[in-house]
Amino acid sequence: MNRIVVLLSAILLSSCLRLDSNLFNNGEKISSYQWDAFQGEREIKELPDSYKIPDGQFTELSLISDDNGNKASIRAVYLGVADSIANDTVILYCHGNKNHMDFYWNRAKLLSYTGGQGRFGVMMMDYRGYGLSEGEPTESGLRADVIACLQWLKEKGLKEGNLILYGFSLGSAPATRLAVNNPVMPAAKLILEAPFASAQVMVEDAAKLSLPSSYFCNLSLDNDVQIQNLRIPFCLFHGKDDDFLRYEAHGKRVYEACPDKPGKKQIVVNGAVHNNLPYRMGFENYSAALLSFITGK
Repeated sequence: MNRIVVLLSAILLSSCLRLDSNLFNNGEKISSYQWDAFQGEREIKELPDSYKIPDGQFTELSLISDDNGNKASIRAVYLGVADSIANDTVILYCHGNKNHMDFYWNRAKLLSYTGGQGRFGVMMMDYRGYGLSEGEPTESGLRADVIACLQWLKEKGLKEGNLILYGFSLGSAPATRLAVNNPVMPAAKLILEAPFASAQVMVEDAAKLSLPSSYFCNLSLDNDVQIQNLRIPFCLFHGKDDDFLRYEAHGKRVYEACPDKPGKKQIVVNGAVHNNLPYRMGFENYSAALLSFITGK
């Protein structure tokens, strides 16, 4: 057995295997956003037509993201009445490592119906290198891209205490970091769905080898470390049968690393895999759980 581990390690190292390109799965190219008319693959395929976004409650945006002088024009979308942001609570959704906003469009629509259509504003962006956003994705770029959205929300009048950060999969990295240390405005609550624990845990869980993650990628994605400094209410969603980021290796570890405080909760859904939790949970049950956490009722 030891000889097999040594041999596999040698093969991995000699081939210069890297996970960076796999973590940023932004290969699908588009020429425009199609939203409801998009015919390609979606994260949520089964969303009923009743979740339609009303006319006048949809704003497509182009924002400048500045990653320590490395600037890129990124694309974003706001669901809700943009001129009413000063009086609203907004869910800022950081999507996963795959594809672009058309892929996650039904998720944004589902969030916009939490507690009834239009109760919360929803903002979503394509990270640099994704969709029609310029540049190449990097870990620091993810954070800068989310900050660009935060700055737009602040300029539109969003008040402190009315920001909910929601990170799914890869998006859990910028969401967690900005929930702990936000240079624009403090978040009121953090929601993570199927988060990474860290690049190190991902490598060990995938390869079953205790090799430093630096052998495979130069990303930290250390949610289990960052969340130890979280001081706001936290909710974890994770599929019990997630075979990409296993609950036991990732979600559970992140949840247990978060300090215990009022409002901390986790929802682990039997039968749910990495990207079908709302469907498996049931859209109404999922929305009700979100509403309960956000309102504290």
